[in-house]
Amino acid sequence: MEHLDTRDLLKLYEWMLLSRITEERMTDYHKHTPLPELPHAGIGQEAIAAGTVLDLRIDDQILPSLRTRGAFIFKGISSRTMMAGAFAKVTGAARGKNTSHHMGDPKVGVVAGSGVVAAHLPIAVGVALAAKLQKKDYVAVAYFGDGGSNRGDVHESMNMAAVMKLGVVFVCENNGYSISTPLDVHCAVRDIAVRAQGYGMPGVVVDGNDVLAVLAAAREAYARARAGEGPTLIECKTYRWLGHSERDPRDLRPAEEIAAWREKCPIKRLRDHLLSNGLADEATLDDIRAGVAAEVDDAIVFAEQSPLPPPEEAALHVYAEPRTDR
Repeated sequence: MEHLDTRDLLKLYEWMLLSRITEERMTDYHKHTPLPELPHAGIGQEAIAAGTVLDLRIDDQILPSLRTRGAFIFKGISSRTMMAGAFAKVTGAARGKNTSHHMGDPKVGVVAGSGVVAAHLPIAVGVALAAKLQKKDYVAVAYFGDGGSNRGDVHESMNMAAVMKLGVVFVCENNGYSISTPLDVHCAVRDIAVRAQGYGMPGVVVDGNDVLAVLAAAREAYARARAGEGPTLIECKTYRWLGHSERDPRDLRPAEEIAAWREKCPIKRLRDHLLSNGLADEATLDDIRAGVAAEVDDAIVFAEQSPLPPPEEAALHVYAEPRTDR
């Protein structure tokens, strides 16, 4: 991988911390105070969003999955807007009509998602088709989990994207479990990336806890997409530290397995890289953490003080407004 500017490395570190602390505060808040959104935390998976978003342009479009919360913030949705979405406040991107997991903002290239697993991948194909018809080179990045990889939406999307050589990058966040079902129970292949061969596209496996490995794979995939060479499937092997959601605190996974993956923390790995290579000192990294914590604190205060949407808004934006320019 080509040399990365130290500023980019520090940005990746800051981004991953921002995602981690945001979700830690959300899950903690949910335990003590009613929070409209049920958190499905991606703690432990932060390197995937950071590594895949760093090189994106403002016109590139992302379609996050349930645990890709960091990608929203990294692409341009503010921490305040993100937190207001979790609190179902009118200041959220969806004005209280959708959770922060599935909200969108066309101004920064975030396409609104769906609560149906992997149902956003066909939309990603449509986004990439639009780019081709417009003769533009923006890419669509669609995230999904190992459980979602078995759905028909995924395979139909990959097939169409490959046949039409569309600029879609499919990012599988393989954390080893579909809710509580291990990968080897619901999937007959060890690497989901091998399925790409059946559609005539590259499929690569990367360490999803190594943000630099994720970034390198994303750069190559984006270059292919922009050059009109078609889609790529990137499988990022990672692990979520918490359970499927905060609704049920029980976790059927082996305790020793969780502990082993916690030792592979993506944030710690990048921090060690920065320190061991003399790219930053402890004081600098501690200052970044303090700044991120202050940003999240501010976002929570903003969300708490923001109003709920007025009842009369419930019927607005259900259907598209009539167009008069045709």
